[in-house]
Amino acid sequence: MTPADLTITPRDRRFGRNRRTKRHWLNSDPIATAFFNALSITFPRGEAFFIESVRAFRDGAPEQLAREVAAFTRQEVAHSREHIAFNAQVTDHGYDVSRLDADVTMVLNLAKQRPPIIRLAATMALEHFTAILAHELLRDPRYLNGADPDVAALWRWHAVEEIEHKGVAHDIWVHATRDWPRFRRWWVRSVMMLIVTRHFIHHRARGMMDLLRQDGVTGLAAWGGLLRYALLRPGIMRRVALPWLRYFQPGFHPWAVDDRHLIARAETPYAAAHMDDLSATAA
Repeated sequence: MTPADLTITPRDRRFGRNRRTKRHWLNSDPIATAFFNALSITFPRGEAFFIESVRAFRDGAPEQLAREVAAFTRQEVAHSREHIAFNAQVTDHGYDVSRLDADVTMVLNLAKQRPPIIRLAATMALEHFTAILAHELLRDPRYLNGADPDVAALWRWHAVEEIEHKGVAHDIWVHATRDWPRFRRWWVRSVMMLIVTRHFIHHRARGMMDLLRQDGVTGLAAWGGLLRYALLRPGIMRRVALPWLRYFQPGFHPWAVDDRHLIARAETPYAAAHMDDLSATAA
């Protein structure tokens, strides 16, 4: 169950409005930068879809869950706003993101042709993806080693709130399917996760390759670098494989792993220095 003492707190912050980042803002590495840039391009449209999918089933929800949906909505609206600003910097650096944006639009248009309960199942799966990536990003500060400080702060802020609201779509799903047999509920969410995973990996890889091509990194250098980054060092996709698999367990709930300590660590008054110390220790 979602912890009874959980508080979902919208943090209305703004990042990097008055300064320009480097083109390769993450350790001067085009591979690492492309990984995060390609994710960011998806967020504004994706998070609007999440909000619509969750709010479609809020009627009749328990009072606490209704409050969590409202806080989730405010957090996601702020995420969209900040990633729109960040994505504008990506295009200011000369990247053409029209293909990436078209991919996101195409997938979401397909999803919108499905019944609302299926859109909610897709949202629940994607929220699990973002939550386990957020967990890993906060767990190991090395992912943002050498990053522009404003951009690193943006990603950490986003990660904190993704962890905080990671149970909302799931709890709305349970509310919306409360009359379903358990097997049907498990089957639909499991199949949707497989479909979502296929689309997520395929389209994000295409997006990253497109950005790398614009940096002059193509062929084996691009694919090899991307696979090395995702699976070996630092290996963020390899490290989220087990948390991804847990989604298929009967009775799964996102808060089976209570990782609020990562939020507390990221929000200490000396968070930046603390992250630097952890990076040095890990290295």
